[in-house]
Amino acid sequence: MASKPLREQTRSVVRSLLARTAIELFAAKGYDNTTLDEVAAAAGVSRRTLFNYFRNKEDLALGGLAEQGELIAARLAERPSGEDAWTALRAAFGVLEEIEMTAEDRLAFITLLFGNDSLRAGHAEKQARWQELLAPLIEPRLPASDHRTLQSRAIAAAAIVCLQVANEEWVRLRGQADMLELYDTAVQAIRHP
Repeated sequence: MASKPLREQTRSVVRSLLARTAIELFAAKGYDNTTLDEVAAAAGVSRRTLFNYFRNKEDLALGGLAEQGELIAARLAERPSGEDAWTALRAAFGVLEEIEMTAEDRLAFITLLFGNDSLRAGHAEKQARWQELLAPLIEPRLPASDHRTLQSRAIAAAAIVCLQVANEEWVRLRGQADMLELYDTAVQAIRHP
């Protein structure tokens, strides 16, 4: 019998491969024009197996975003406690650059994401979850005040929006820029207008 961590790793790998197959199909045929049966066939699995890993088509397209939020939160939690919130967030967002995905695949995914209304709405929901994950990790980095919780939520929300705007600009530039430098430019605009 496989150990639990090995099963979890295997599940994660299979989930990642299924999602990658789906993203490739969505990019080639369009999200709305791709069926779950086509994704299952391209991945060499049954539709039932696909549903063992993903609740629905949107989850298949956006499931990785939830995992990315958890990776960012874990990286933020590892940052030195004395580091200011914005510096710690910038370092935590660096985890996105470490995700194994070619620039072409990333460009196709982000283009797909921002080009489809239902995916864009789902993306906004995932980002709200990111805010819930990040705000409690930001709060201890702020000076004590009656509004520290509010401030931490505002910083998390602003940082996430800056990341989204940077991604949109990166797509507009067809991937011909450093996404985190674009993020830095967006943050600079709101912190030092």
